[in-house]
Amino acid sequence: MNHTYYNIIYRLLRMAAVVAIIGAGTACVKLDDVPSPGKVGGKQKMDFDILVTRDGQVVSKDRSGVMTRGADAFETSEKLATMDSDIPFGLIGIDFEHECLVLDNAKVSSAAGNYQGWFDNYLWDSSNQISLSAYYPYVDKVNYGREYSTYSIPYSVEETEAGPLVSKTVERAITQLNMVPLVFQHITNDIGYKVCDVTPDPNLQGHIHLRKLTATNVASAGVFVNDVHNSTGTWHRQAYYRKVVVFEGDALVGVGSENEKFVGYDTLEDRLKDSHRYYSIPDDIEIGKQCVEVVFDVDPFTIEGYEYPAIKGQVAKYMLYGLLPDNVFVYGKQYTFHIGLDLSSVYKSITFTASVNDWETKIYENNDDF
Repeated sequence: MNHTYYNIIYRLLRMAAVVAIIGAGTACVKLDDVPSPGKVGGKQKMDFDILVTRDGQVVSKDRSGVMTRGADAFETSEKLATMDSDIPFGLIGIDFEHECLVLDNAKVSSAAGNYQGWFDNYLWDSSNQISLSAYYPYVDKVNYGREYSTYSIPYSVEETEAGPLVSKTVERAITQLNMVPLVFQHITNDIGYKVCDVTPDPNLQGHIHLRKLTATNVASAGVFVNDVHNSTGTWHRQAYYRKVVVFEGDALVGVGSENEKFVGYDTLEDRLKDSHRYYSIPDDIEIGKQCVEVVFDVDPFTIEGYEYPAIKGQVAKYMLYGLLPDNVFVYGKQYTFHIGLDLSSVYKSITFTASVNDWETKIYENNDDF
C-alpha cells in the first residue's frame, strides 16, 4: 500500500523517549518532561462489551448477551450483526494527562466468543482517565499524530472487503478496565441498486431484461484518521479507484415501482440483505467521474400492428453527480440507487435517483442477521 499519506499527515508527531514494549502490543510512549508512571507487577485482565450499531439507532447488549432496545430502536425481531470472532480488533489507549501512549496498537482476540485483553498495571492516580479506541479488523501498521490526539489506519478493499469499523472513544479510569464497553460504527459506505420497468404504455411493459450493471470509479483505498477526542474521523483517499460488476446475467425487470427489486449478483432479489452490495470509501461526487453503466435487452414486441425485433446489448451510462446532498457520500450510510427503465424512451435518459438509509449492517459474508 502507498504510504505517502502517512508522511504528510503525521509530520508533527514528536516522540522524545520510548519505554520498551511490555507484553504483547503494550507500551508507554512518553515525553521527556513528563515523569514516568511506576509499574506494578502483574497484568490486569480486560473484558469487552462489544456492540455494532447502525447509524442513528440506539441498541445495547446486557451481560447475558440479550439484545435490549432503546426508545427509538428498531423492531424486536431485528438483530444486529456481530464481528467475526476469528478476526481480532486493534486497541489504542492514551493517557492525555501524561501525554502517554499506554496501549500501542494492541491486538485483542476472542476466546469462546468473548474478547479479552491484558493491561500492564501502572501506578497512576486512580482518577486518571485513559481514552480507549478500537478498530476492526486489526491491521499491523497504525500511525499517531498531533501528540496522540489522532491515529490512522490504512484501508484497501482488496485486503478488507467488509469493513472497517471504528469504535467511539471510551474514557475509563485505571481501576475500571475490567469491563470496557466498545460501540463500533461503520466508516465505509454500503452501496446497492434497485431496478424496475417504468414504461408508461401498458402495451410496451414487461419486455426489458437486465444483462449487466457496472459501477465505475469506486473509491477503494485510503487512510482513515480517527480523532480520539471527538470520536470523529476523516478519510484521506488514495488514487485507487475500481470498477465493480454488480450484476451479470439475464433477469426480466418487474413493471412499476411496486415491483422494483434489488440487484443481486445474477438475479433480482426482494430483500436488501440478499442483494449484491459493495463497500466503498466515502468520496466527493464529481462531474463526469462516477457513473453506473447498464446493459439491457428488449424482447420483441408489437405496437399498432408493427412488429419490433428484439434489441440486444443496449448500453446506457448514468452519472451520479447531482443525486446526493452536496454531492458527498457520508460514511456509515447505506445508499440504494434506483434505476427506472423506460422502453418508450430506450434511446433517451433513464430515470436515475438515489435514497439514503441508515446502515444495514453486514460484517462478513456468511452473516444472516441484519
